[in-house]
Amino acid sequence: MDLQRLEEIELRLLLDGVFEAYGYDFRNYAEASLKRRLRHWLAEQGYASLSIAQGEILRDRAVFTSFLQGLTVNVSEMFRDPKFFRTLREHVLPFLRTWPFMRIWVAGCAGGEEAYSLAIVLHEGGVLRRCRIYATDINEAILDRARDGIFALRDMQNFTRNYQLAGGTTEFADYYTARYDRALMLPALRENILFTPHNLAVDADFGEMHLILCRNVLIYFNPTLKERALGLFDTALTAGGFLCLGMKETLEIRSIAANYREIAKGIRIYRKDYPD
Repeated sequence: MDLQRLEEIELRLLLDGVFEAYGYDFRNYAEASLKRRLRHWLAEQGYASLSIAQGEILRDRAVFTSFLQGLTVNVSEMFRDPKFFRTLREHVLPFLRTWPFMRIWVAGCAGGEEAYSLAIVLHEGGVLRRCRIYATDINEAILDRARDGIFALRDMQNFTRNYQLAGGTTEFADYYTARYDRALMLPALRENILFTPHNLAVDADFGEMHLILCRNVLIYFNPTLKERALGLFDTALTAGGFLCLGMKETLEIRSIAANYREIAKGIRIYRKDYPD
């Protein structure tokens, strides 16, 4: 049996085992990306093969946590893609203001960078107190970091530049306090954010939402899982609500596409139609 075929068998057995043991379903993640991250994790941890690692992953929760950290993508930045946040500020916020209370879902929130960026935009738009932001991720360890709202101080210069390009209306430094080599986001930004675990592969939706952000997550899913995730968002999103995807993602050819209109070319912000 050739090595490639053997790796495919090892991968299938491991992912089936992880789902049975822990309830995390990676079986419909994009294969190329999954294999790349697994090879990196195996080399980092010193395992010669998936088969050798499998027993420890399934029996040792600490090893599984390390495996999960290696498999999930946790890299982000505040106000990533500033054009997106500028468009959100200029074209979506006016509609959000018309609702007395808004429920917002940030799916795949990683370390919380996007959730805090959104909270700042909503604060500057005068509506944060009328919002509840559900920031979710599959990785509970990374959610703990997001709840703390602590980021490396060295990243603040880049975040500040993004904030300015995104149309920020004040000094970005007003939103955090610097302590040694860390930046702590203001507690007021966290009051309306609920960081909670959620798995797009197996869990249900959160009910009626007015705005959903799932940016740079679907690129790691295969077509089956993309359709499942988009179906969750479509079920959760109220008519007239907004669905935001990453710059490399699109609703084109997807089953829900007919119900949505892109409000700004190439920005990947879609508004759900009202029923006829």
